[in-house]
Amino acid sequence: MTKYTYFFVVLFCFISCNPLNEEESIADERIKIGVREAGNRLLLSQGDSTSLILPVEKISESKYLLRFKDNHSFEPNAIVNTVKESFQKGQLPSQYIVQVLQCEDQKVAYSYEMHKEEEKTLIPCAGRALPSDCYMFEIRLLGTTKPKPGGGLWFLLIIPLVITALMLSKKRKSKNLKFQTESFNRIGSFKFYPNENKLVKETEEFALTKKECEILSLLIAQPNQVISRELLTKKIWEDNGVIVGRSLDTYISKLRKKLASDTTIKITNIHSIGYKLEVLAIEN
Repeated sequence: MTKYTYFFVVLFCFISCNPLNEEESIADERIKIGVREAGNRLLLSQGDSTSLILPVEKISESKYLLRFKDNHSFEPNAIVNTVKESFQKGQLPSQYIVQVLQCEDQKVAYSYEMHKEEEKTLIPCAGRALPSDCYMFEIRLLGTTKPKPGGGLWFLLIIPLVITALMLSKKRKSKNLKFQTESFNRIGSFKFYPNENKLVKETEEFALTKKECEILSLLIAQPNQVISRELLTKKIWEDNGVIVGRSLDTYISKLRKKLASDTTIKITNIHSIGYKLEVLAIEN
C-alpha cells in the first residue's frame, strides 16, 4: 500500500466516522423528539391521551412531518403555544414555519412563522378553530439546523496539513533518490561525492572545499600508495598557475579531522616524500 493509498483510506474512515456526522444525527433525533412532544401536548390539550401519533418524518434538510392516525380539531392558539413550549423545552431552533396541511389534498389549512425578532413573527387568524379532519403538520426550521462545529472541526483543518506533509515527503524522497543515484566513492564508512563536494556518513554530512575535494580525489585514485608532495602540489596548484607553500599541509589536516570518526581510514605523512591514504576498502 502506497502512502497516497493509505492517506485516502484514512480520509474515507474519518469522513465515515467523523464525530461531526454523529452530532448531526443526534441533532436530527432531538428535533424529531421535540416535534413528537409538540404533537403529544396538542392531543393532551384536547383531553386525548390515547390517539396514535405516527412516526415523525424528516422530509428534507430542514423539514419535518408530524402526522396523527385519527381526525382532530385544533385551535391555532394551542398550536402556536404548544409548539413553542415544546421547542423551548428541547432547546430547539426558535425560528420556524409551521404549516397545517389537510391529509386528503395537502392544502394549507393554517400556517404561521415564528421569528426570534417579535416584529417579524407572523401568526394570522389565531382565534379560528380548525374543523375536525385529518391534518398533518409540516415544520420547517429556519437558518442552520446543523450543530455547531465541535469535535469534527479539527479533521477539516488537518487535511491541508496532511497533504502538505505528503508533498514534502515525496519531494524529500525524490531528492534523496537523486542524491543516491549520483556517482560516489566509498571510503570505509564514508561516501565521497566529488561532484557535490561532500562526504556523507550515515546521517552526517561534511562539506568539502574545492581543494579538499581535489586532494581527496587524488588520494582515492591511488589508495594505500604514496603520492609525492610534488605531484599533489603540481596537480592542484601549479597546473592552475598558482604556487602556495604550506597550503597542502593545511588541507590535509582538515581532511584528517573530517575522516577521524572512521578508524579504518588514515592519511599518513611519509616524511619528505608525500602522503598515503591508508584504507581497508574503497568501492566505486
